[in-house]
Amino acid sequence: MKENKNKGLNISVKSFVTAIVILFVLMVLTYGLTCLIPGGKLPLWKWALSPILVLGAEGSGSLIAIIAFLLILGGVFNGLDRCGLMKYMLDKITARFGNSKYRLLAVVTLFFMAMGSFIGSFEECVPLVPIVVALAIKLGWDALVGIGMSLLAAGCGFAAGICNPFTIGVAQQLAGLPMFSGMWYRVLSFGLIYALLITFLCGYARKIEKQPVDKTDDKQFIADKRTDKALICFVFIVGIGIALILSSVFVTVLQDYTIIIAALMFLVAGVSATLLAGTGVKVLVADFWNGLISVLPAVLMILMANAIKYTMTEGGLLNVILNGAVDIAAALPKWAVILFIYMITLGMNFFIPSGSAKAFLMMPLIVPVAQVFGISAQLCVLAYAFGDGFSNAFYPTNPVLLISLGLADVNYGTWAKWSGKFQLMNLALTSGLLLVGLVIGYC
Repeated sequence: MKENKNKGLNISVKSFVTAIVILFVLMVLTYGLTCLIPGGKLPLWKWALSPILVLGAEGSGSLIAIIAFLLILGGVFNGLDRCGLMKYMLDKITARFGNSKYRLLAVVTLFFMAMGSFIGSFEECVPLVPIVVALAIKLGWDALVGIGMSLLAAGCGFAAGICNPFTIGVAQQLAGLPMFSGMWYRVLSFGLIYALLITFLCGYARKIEKQPVDKTDDKQFIADKRTDKALICFVFIVGIGIALILSSVFVTVLQDYTIIIAALMFLVAGVSATLLAGTGVKVLVADFWNGLISVLPAVLMILMANAIKYTMTEGGLLNVILNGAVDIAAALPKWAVILFIYMITLGMNFFIPSGSAKAFLMMPLIVPVAQVFGISAQLCVLAYAFGDGFSNAFYPTNPVLLISLGLADVNYGTWAKWSGKFQLMNLALTSGLLLVGLVIGYC
């Protein structure tokens, strides 16, 4: 747990307690639904043990990979921080871009949106979130700006899905469409969403901007050759990892291993850079272990968040809710059907964060209904992608969001209030895009 916010990846006590309370309440409410909705059933003991049982449930491999990924990051970042490399890197970036920081904000935001949109990265962005948050604070903003230009941007890109293999790719295959077809309209959507996000972030950043509290910012940055070598090593190896993840768009065999690749690259980069910076092996091992221990609270958050999905699945609620929603959609006017598909996906994403899992569950049901109304399968895919992606950076059932907020020492309530304004504006924008797509016959 967090004692000093300048030491590695530490989970804030306040953020942790808030997240645990929210997740427990949601677990209770979800179990209550299994008792109220016809067809729902789940033994009480299974619900009580669900945070443990999820480790043996279907799809648990990705869950275990995320947990291992997080533990590695905790160890790596603690080592980087203790040897001074993190502060040196931030000082160097600030010295280089301090006079053009809004341009830097725009570029960083575009990078994270592109990562989400082109290769479907979201979980893989977690190790970069603390760096961007620290950078935002160093530039005179706050942690909200940092999370906004990293995780929120990744979620927006994920939803715009120019060629996101996990949502657009899977959904189009299930809908009988050529993979990544209809890209032109998603590119347009990406541009409009990016413009909205940049306007939102820059407007808030200018409003709260202040001089950096670190008085060393007033001094001229002094380069150190040894630390520079360590930093170059870190950036080079991480760059290789990012390049491999980016190549997964073309080398599809890599798509199932992006989290493993990210974890391995950060481990190798962190260990190599820390040793080059002058840290001894014994000290490095101790720092790694302490960093790993510091993020253990996040493992509990991950397990509890996944327990909600487990309860919905084992309790037989998902099919009951989805089939009921499809019946409602069949009675709506044409223009409302496409928006209802958007809303259904938003609702399902609260319980099932996995984009590909929702696609397999939803697409076979919603596409036939939509086509009865003359709505193209392509537009259904876009509505599904919108509903799946944006809320990843808003729902408290998404463990990646909770982990990122904990690492940034941001309370979920504060985040929901701040980002909720953007989510509402974005909901209006994307709903408009779906209606325009319906009018022009996007297919």
